[in-house]
Amino acid sequence: MKTKNKYSYPIDVKLCSEITYDRSLAHVGRLKYAVDFIVPVGTPIFASLDGVVADVKQDSDKGGDTKDYDEYGNFIEIKHDNGEYSIYEHIRKDGSLVKIGDTVIEGQPIGYSGATGWLSGLGPHVHLDVHKYHAPFGPEDYVSIEIDWKE
Repeated sequence: MKTKNKYSYPIDVKLCSEITYDRSLAHVGRLKYAVDFIVPVGTPIFASLDGVVADVKQDSDKGGDTKDYDEYGNFIEIKHDNGEYSIYEHIRKDGSLVKIGDTVIEGQPIGYSGATGWLSGLGPHVHLDVHKYHAPFGPEDYVSIEIDWKE
């Protein structure tokens, strides 16, 4: 199923060395539609669509190639129309420009890329997935949706 909203790229694609859907070992099951933008640490990240910041984690400076680093990943999560959420993962420590409750507009800078969390051999990158939550609304209770990109 494709997203009901159309999303723009969260980074300037000219700065990407690669865009990949399937190189990460984490992109299975609930993350099967996630996409990774391989960029250097410090690359600006932009809101892919208007919304409200639902969650931010930016206290970690740890990252590595094995799954045990997963809990150390920093992220920004934004709630959009149609009950969809976008999440931007692996931001650098203290790399968020937004806080919970902020309203953001598409294209607004929201943070900076990093190398935190489970990098799965990709090095520094921005992970993006769009998802919907299902009861009981915990982090394991969502399913990613195939992103419909703006042209």
